[in-house]
Amino acid sequence: MRIAVTIFLTDETIAPVRLARELEERGFAGLYLPEHTHIPVERTTPYPAGGDLPREYGRTLDPFVALGQAAAVTDRLGLGTGITLVSQHDPIDLAKQIATLDHLSGGRFTLGVGFGWNVEEAADHGVAWRTRRELTRDRMALMRALWAEEPTAYEGEFGSVRASSAFPKPVQKPRGPVAGPRTLIGGAAGPKLFAHIAEYADGWMPIGGRGLTESLPVLRSVWADAGRDAAALQVVPYAVYPTPGKLAHYAELGIEEVVVQLPPAGEAEVLDVLDACAQYL
Repeated sequence: MRIAVTIFLTDETIAPVRLARELEERGFAGLYLPEHTHIPVERTTPYPAGGDLPREYGRTLDPFVALGQAAAVTDRLGLGTGITLVSQHDPIDLAKQIATLDHLSGGRFTLGVGFGWNVEEAADHGVAWRTRRELTRDRMALMRALWAEEPTAYEGEFGSVRASSAFPKPVQKPRGPVAGPRTLIGGAAGPKLFAHIAEYADGWMPIGGRGLTESLPVLRSVWADAGRDAAALQVVPYAVYPTPGKLAHYAELGIEEVVVQLPPAGEAEVLDVLDACAQYL
């Protein structure tokens, strides 16, 4: 089983370059970074985990800039977002960022897609909360048009693009209905989420990994009904606090990669946690 990590990298934590080098030297599979552009102070949306919103949410580094630094100092380490708030981006700009990072890293990028939880943050980006899922779907389709081998136009409900010359292209070639880098959608199990996964992703990134015994058969059924290859479905539990029993359970379910949560801390503390995780590599 491949063990990757995620962390809220901030202006107060270990630096991306130092962390990336340590991860590759130790044999970790990848580094996934979250995204929040800003956290409005006048926020009524509750923190999903309960309690006060942790300090790091308002100090998060831009994931694409940080992953670009990580790509430059590594050769094998996977690089991913966990997740990108696609609805909060201009899709033409985002398609270029994604393709550039994938190209420069030699195809090591994984696009984690999310729909968000912070209503106020999304509103500042002009996102109408009730349509954010369909907006994300539309923007993913527009980006696929820009990633196509031949100039391809797209006219959607929320945006459009003319047939264009748009290079570089992502390294990974189209597979079924999916184009671009490996794409995983995050979120809680449910029919809407599973429909999105089956339509335009390579798999699911469930936070914490609870309830997979019950939800995986449902996802596999939706996936099969969409005509997708059963062997192609990828499920990557995210922000996991590992134990030997938990990882063994994931392996029994056919899961091949797990993303372990690191603390948003300085160099010494983060490296101590990596040492503790060495038993799982």
